Amino acid sequence: MTKNMRSHRNFFLYKCLFALTFWNHISLSVENELPLFLTIFQKMVLTKKIRSLPLLYTNSHQSEANFDWVVIQNTTESLSLSEITNDNVKKLVALLSNFKQGSRLQNLTLTNVSVDWNALIEIFQTVWKSSIEYFNINSVTQLLDIESYDFDYSGTSIKALTMKKVLITDLYFSQDDLYKLFADMNIAALTIAESEMIHMLCPSSDSPFRYLNFFKNDITDLLFQNCDKLIQLETLILQKNKFESLSKVSFMTSRMKLLKYLDMSNNMLSHDAADVQCRWAESLTELDLSSNQLTDSVFECLPVNIEKLNLQNNQITSVAKGMAELKSLKELNLASNRLADLPGCSGFTSLEFLNIEMNLILTPSADFFQSCPRVRELQAGHNPFKCSCELQDFIRLERQSGGKLFGWPVAYMCEYPEDLRGTQLKDFHLTELACNTTLLLVTALLLTLVLVAVVAFLCVYLDVPWYVWMTWQWTQTKRRAWHNHPKEQETVLQFHAFISYSERDSLWVKNELIPNLEKGEGCVQLCQHERNFIPGKSIMENIINCIEKSYKSIFVLSPNFVQSEWCHYELYFAHHKFFSENSNSLILILLDPIPPYIIPARYHKLKALMAKRTYLEWPKERSKHALFWANLRAAISINLPISFEGNEEYSD
Repeated sequence: MTKNMRSHRNFFLYKCLFALTFWNHISLSVENELPLFLTIFQKMVLTKKIRSLPLLYTNSHQSEANFDWVVIQNTTESLSLSEITNDNVKKLVALLSNFKQGSRLQNLTLTNVSVDWNALIEIFQTVWKSSIEYFNINSVTQLLDIESYDFDYSGTSIKALTMKKVLITDLYFSQDDLYKLFADMNIAALTIAESEMIHMLCPSSDSPFRYLNFFKNDITDLLFQNCDKLIQLETLILQKNKFESLSKVSFMTSRMKLLKYLDMSNNMLSHDAADVQCRWAESLTELDLSSNQLTDSVFECLPVNIEKLNLQNNQITSVAKGMAELKSLKELNLASNRLADLPGCSGFTSLEFLNIEMNLILTPSADFFQSCPRVRELQAGHNPFKCSCELQDFIRLERQSGGKLFGWPVAYMCEYPEDLRGTQLKDFHLTELACNTTLLLVTALLLTLVLVAVVAFLCVYLDVPWYVWMTWQWTQTKRRAWHNHPKEQETVLQFHAFISYSERDSLWVKNELIPNLEKGEGCVQLCQHERNFIPGKSIMENIINCIEKSYKSIFVLSPNFVQSEWCHYELYFAHHKFFSENSNSLILILLDPIPPYIIPARYHKLKALMAKRTYLEWPKERSKHALFWANLRAAISINLPISFEGNEEYSD
């Protein structure tokens, strides 16, 4: 019972479709005289059944309905059918024959068409004489027995034909028989896509084609060479084919007087021959050359009047100044190339939009907007930016550009150095001193000058060069002594004391100091420069030897002492021994008071000694002289481990 109900329902729907087709056919002559009930009936059928009918007959009931195509869409203006074969093509032709010119049906789509050449030609010829304006055919398979056919193009309503995925199974046929059918069509738009087509003929007469789309085929550089019949063509899409020569593509367009848009993306185009001149259609304003193999030389072969140029995903490394003069260019896409910097606008004086994303730009030029004053939008994100001082100017440029950087700040991140990777450029900051070389040099120079001035002042004030020179003399003397007597490990004391005094105080030393210490009981052996310095040796060496071979060093202090250079030497070496041997070897005798203001700055050691150590002051009263000498003898009393003969030998 269920089966019978389905059969009756399918039969009813088929009758409704036939009635609708019939009324649509006669509507031209009697449309104004249709009975009211008929109009209501037609609207009911369209609303409830036909306008949204997804599948009229399933495969399981094809034989019972005697109607074996599948209806995808069916309205008064559009019809979409599937599963067209040689078995039902006659019925399809009969159905389409009812839609004469002036009918409401304007769009026809056929999917999964498996017919031979003659059946396909019959479908085309029927459609050409109908009211259909837009004809789409998808998935044509098993196309056999291709041969020449005298097609009648006259009196058609067709505006656009689209064919996708056409599979030809005929191995032996004339290519011209196939291509001639499409080349001579008198329509405005033709699309043949994804069909492995290798060529297309030039129309035999002036063609009304305004739009041609041969997407994803196997067409080569031979297409439309020396073809002057496409005089109305405005749009040509040749994406995903096998074109190789950019210059041949330019010659192909040279005779297309109205061509405005050309899509050559996803081919194998290159342009390496610098001596080959390119000749483009002067009307061409938009060109897509993305995803090819083009290098820097592409700018030698571009249409002079181009306004929109897409060179994305090629192998361009730079845009040389003066290479191209594209004064009308407004939009330029150079994304996904190998550019290391932003291109200038010397050849693109009208440029308004530039896309340079995903290149190799580390530090883009900061003067870009100055050289390109008309640019309204710059897309420079997703580059491996190196966050350094050079990038600071570009970041500052963004703040001054007024939002001209597209994608800021998300698309602009540091790639180098590694510790800043992932940091947005807006969050990267360096101090002005770190990035301004001039300021850094001036600051460093000023600091250096200040440091030199301070060191120089300290050297002068503390007499540092003098101390360096004395240290050098001490070192050299010790080195010579070790070299001459390497076996002598220790210095043998030969004198009780070495006397250091100014020549102006020599009378007191000779008349008072030496006689009172060397005569009488417990005589003291003194080293005096006039009698104990060894001839032939330097004064410095004699001073050092006497100080080292003396148990004590007696300094007769007076205003004359601080004015003597040699006294200063002797004080320095004695002070050096005082610290190096940690011995209490210094005896200071203040012969005359020394005002502090006359002591030179380099005598800071003398000032320190007089401030920290007790010194003997020569009394002016004669009654106190005995106590002075007793104290001095007590300060230098020691038993020397030397013989008198040895002392006499050194004295000689």
